[in-house]
Amino acid sequence: MSEAQPSRETTYFQAIFEAHQEEMLRDERVVMIGEDISLYTKSGILDGALSDRIFSAPISENGFCGMGVGAAMTGLRPVVDLTIASFIYLAMDQIVNQAAKIRYMTGGQATIPVVFRASMWHDGSNAAHHSDRPYPLLMNSPGLKVVVPATAADVKGLIKSAIRDDDPVVIFEDNSLWFRSGPVPEGEHLTPIGVATVRRPGDDVTLVAIGSVQQDALDAAEILAKEGTSVEVIDPRTLTPLDKPTILDSVERTGRLVIVDPAHRTCGAAAEIAAIAAEEAFHALKAPIARVTTPDVPIPFSPSLEEPLYPRKDAIVEAVRKLK
Repeated sequence: MSEAQPSRETTYFQAIFEAHQEEMLRDERVVMIGEDISLYTKSGILDGALSDRIFSAPISENGFCGMGVGAAMTGLRPVVDLTIASFIYLAMDQIVNQAAKIRYMTGGQATIPVVFRASMWHDGSNAAHHSDRPYPLLMNSPGLKVVVPATAADVKGLIKSAIRDDDPVVIFEDNSLWFRSGPVPEGEHLTPIGVATVRRPGDDVTLVAIGSVQQDALDAAEILAKEGTSVEVIDPRTLTPLDKPTILDSVERTGRLVIVDPAHRTCGAAAEIAAIAAEEAFHALKAPIARVTTPDVPIPFSPSLEEPLYPRKDAIVEAVRKLK
């Protein structure tokens, strides 16, 4: 966002639906499909004039995700609202075996401009069935683009870019950020898919923070700055395709890498980023790569058991201190 570009304070939640409404008004091919989503117009979240392009489907994720894939093949640009990210498991065939592969299977004759919106509910006693962050599963599916916006500006800009993209995009928005405000540019605002951003420059340590842990990472960097450690905080924004040059350039300069990811540890995004750095920037590393993640356990209902599981600023600070 240019310093000269006017902006206004907007919540993450409001930015999501501004993106939807702007794109639906811009392009009549944009439709929405999902469970109980007629409430968006009935409650005034979206313009009532758009109600004929908002389809409330039966509670069958495999069914309405398939509807989205079919609609995309016929020329529409559907946004499929999965409500909760864990419901992706019920639609894996349609997302991974159909949406991700049809362009390849048809030799490029068919494009699948479908967006799957998956809201990650965590840190709110939503229990094991509703608290997963399954983006690592989809990073392993060639043909899908996977984005995890961390700010109001980026969730708006990435949704708009995803709707205009001719390939399937899965957007993992974070429910814990819904009512956090931030500056969103006025007018046309697109965030490019596949481009990371540096949230805070630094010279001593590269800190890659995914999604909702951005503020914890920035808070940790502020604490460490007072101790004389300069931390560069990078937000990948897109996990597939990953902006490797931005991350590797930073690691080449700092020689140290910590990755913070609120998803589970094994085979996660943090593991992939660590492997890339180990393969392509090993000569620059001055210390072992560190990961700060959620442990490999089902998420409990109890707040006193759930809250300590997630990466917080204290754990990030400690991980950076150990690299010295």
